[in-house]
Amino acid sequence: MPKAPHASWRDALQRSWWSPRSTGLSLLLTPLSWLYRAAWALRCALVQTSLLRPEPVPVPVVVVGNLIVGGAGKTPTVIALVQALRQAGWQVGVISRGHGRAGDAPMAVHAATSATDSGDEPLLIHRRTGVPVWVGRGRAGAARALCAAHPDVNLLVSDDGLQHRRLPRVAQLVVFDERGTGNGCVLPAGPLREPMTDAPPARTVVLYNAPQPTTPWPGACAQRRLGLLLPLAAWWRGDLSAAIDPQALRVASLIAAAGIASPQRFFSALAALGLRADPLPLPDHATLDPRPWPDDGRTVLVTEKDAVKLPADAPDAGRIVVVALDFSIPGETLAALMALLPSPPGRHTPRPLD
Repeated sequence: MPKAPHASWRDALQRSWWSPRSTGLSLLLTPLSWLYRAAWALRCALVQTSLLRPEPVPVPVVVVGNLIVGGAGKTPTVIALVQALRQAGWQVGVISRGHGRAGDAPMAVHAATSATDSGDEPLLIHRRTGVPVWVGRGRAGAARALCAAHPDVNLLVSDDGLQHRRLPRVAQLVVFDERGTGNGCVLPAGPLREPMTDAPPARTVVLYNAPQPTTPWPGACAQRRLGLLLPLAAWWRGDLSAAIDPQALRVASLIAAAGIASPQRFFSALAALGLRADPLPLPDHATLDPRPWPDDGRTVLVTEKDAVKLPADAPDAGRIVVVALDFSIPGETLAALMALLPSPPGRHTPRPLD
């Protein structure tokens, strides 16, 4: 089946963005990038001159974000960071825009919330951490609503929002993946949401979700590997005793579906486990109803980000296996970040994870 025109255009743009050198398409779009740079510089100047004042937020905020369009591993970073901050003595909440959700107003995320209402990533963050999570188009408004509902929260982590300059922050954690900054151009000629500077901005710590650094900015590399494989219903129950031995699937007929920013990363990790699956790359935040995979009885391996959109009682739940991700932030990265924070109330100095 031929691709729709918009899909072909999107694919061509992606190839241009991630090419190591300029392409004809990126050169064609360069004048629009100049306009984007000018608009970005103007907005930053307005924030600096207080014409666009940062909105008040009741507690300190740590922003986790990236410079490129799409994901670079923010969600697993937020989950790991929340767990580390809690161990260091903080009462943590998470705010997010909730990409793709229906509605803009601030809303609390609960275990029974639909991914359609909250966005897939906030629902996964709440499920994995158990901390209060609020979503809203205006992150500062979501922050105030969360703090009003949970007065014990004394630190917020913002899932994305790096370019939302009106959101005050005490520190920011910038995540890059193996793609780095692509061709190095800002939108639309390249994937950068803001111009890359020679050094990280003040109060910024850099984390690489890749085997080695992929930009000139200094930073450590996250440690990531696939975790437990759980049937969909068991994953929703949190029943770790139902974990499937990967060896049991090495002779099975498998499909691997991934609606994440870099599906190939998931496919490669499965191959490293010895699992041979037909890859089904999907757009980031893909809708899974109707199912994008064939109804042929084969076992389907999915990421946790996709699992939150698949009900435990779905008719095809028995053939869906959720593959968890074990993700850890290096101790040096945590130490550098926590050095930018005040001491948690009731504890003299923050204690990062080893």
